[in-house]
Amino acid sequence: MPELWAGTDANKAAHHCTVIDTDATKVLSRRVPNNEPELLELIGDVLSLAQDSPATWAVDLNAGGDALLGFIHGLWFWLSIRAVATVSDG
Repeated sequence: MPELWAGTDANKAAHHCTVIDTDATKVLSRRVPNNEPELLELIGDVLSLAQDSPATWAVDLNAGGDALLGFIHGLWFWLSIRAVATVSDG
């Protein structure tokens, strides 16, 4: 049973999601438009690949970003690159 990590770069018009397993092997890479049916399909595909094992999601948003992906999935966290840079500056 695979454990997966899904990273999503969220943008206004479209998102890009890359999923890797615990060996860092890419198992999915997809660009999807920012609409509910396509996002639900992406989420379903990732959960199907996970085969009832954990799938950890990270979403990269810049300054708040789009909420649609979050409302649909409901189980992810995000870090904006700006926040990471601010924290790392000390």
